[in-house]
Amino acid sequence: MFRPAELFIGLRYTRARRRNHFISFISLTSILGMALGITALITVLSVMNGFQKEVRERLLSMAAHVTVFGADGTLGDWQEVLDRVRKLPHVVGAAPYVEGQAMLANGAAVSGALIRGVSPRLEPEVDTVGKHMVAGRLSNLRPGGFGIILGSKLAMALGVVPGDKVTVVTPQAVVTPAGVLPRLKRFTLVGVFRIGMYEYDRGVALIDLRDAQRLFGTGKGVTGVRIKLDNLMLAPRVARELASRLPPTDAVEDWTQQHVNYFRAVQTEKTAMFVILALIVAVAAFNIVSTLVMTVTDKQADIAILRTLGATPRGIMAVFIIQGTVIGAVGTLLGLVGGVALALNVGTVVPFIERLFHVQFIPESVYLISGFPSDLHWSDVTHICTMAFVLAVLATLYPAWRASRTHPAEALRYE
Repeated sequence: MFRPAELFIGLRYTRARRRNHFISFISLTSILGMALGITALITVLSVMNGFQKEVRERLLSMAAHVTVFGADGTLGDWQEVLDRVRKLPHVVGAAPYVEGQAMLANGAAVSGALIRGVSPRLEPEVDTVGKHMVAGRLSNLRPGGFGIILGSKLAMALGVVPGDKVTVVTPQAVVTPAGVLPRLKRFTLVGVFRIGMYEYDRGVALIDLRDAQRLFGTGKGVTGVRIKLDNLMLAPRVARELASRLPPTDAVEDWTQQHVNYFRAVQTEKTAMFVILALIVAVAAFNIVSTLVMTVTDKQADIAILRTLGATPRGIMAVFIIQGTVIGAVGTLLGLVGGVALALNVGTVVPFIERLFHVQFIPESVYLISGFPSDLHWSDVTHICTMAFVLAVLATLYPAWRASRTHPAEALRYE
């Protein structure tokens, strides 16, 4: 602990007007550098958290938290699996699905797509596609009606609107007197959805579950069962628990395994950005070394007088540690306030800058998300501020040690 005299002198040196104004300038630069670095770190990490959260929500708007599917491509006992799944804790919904690749055609326009057969009654339990309909409704899919719902960009590529006919061509072959032919079926477009992710809007089509069973020839079986949880972060644990209860012929996969490459890349990028921006804080923190070295040189006579009055080397060291710590604390506090304020208002600040300079940083036609979503994590704020403050304190140790080694006789020789 610091003694009152050391604390008083250290704070006095911090507040006093120095004869050497350059030292004051370096101190101010250190404070502003730390504040700027911390502000940048908090803001950038909050924006990256916001992007990750936004993309995750869009991914999971059509992807299940946990999926059970047959290892051979067909899940025959899906109703039993459905009943067993609903009894698990944290499960809020489950629905069967049939999935397969197909070609969609409208005149000369042809496009590949993932056809997913769903139950209009159960599907809202596991995804939010019904809330993203821009034309028609999910309930327009009826057994035997052979209706189809397309993503907005897929419908645009085919040049169809609700009420138009779309020909679906599947890889499954049909043996006829004329030979082996691909299976064809005409569907009527009954709806269009827009999720906001190109992967889904351009490459997914929905049809009724029973129509999909006929189209892909699965009989009464399905491809699998999709499950939604009350907490998506519990998906790996629930998947492991479910896998232990199901037969070996049934496979279980959670959303972190389905999109593992994407989320791993985002986490790597976030870590790289943290390291790069932390260098700004480190440079500002080690400017404190320059400040205190010059202060020690400037205060040689004061140090000598304090030593002759009975101050110990440890006490002299404490004086300059307090001075540097105050500089670091002020910079950290300013960065904390600035970073939190900017992170919470980045959605307002960025559009203002775009309007002011007539630019658009993230064009909607190019990027997945056109705005700057921000998700402030207080754990990130705590880690950043702790790191900055610790660097500032460490930066005081060498100059303070130099000050404690001052010999009074040598320092006062030319005074």
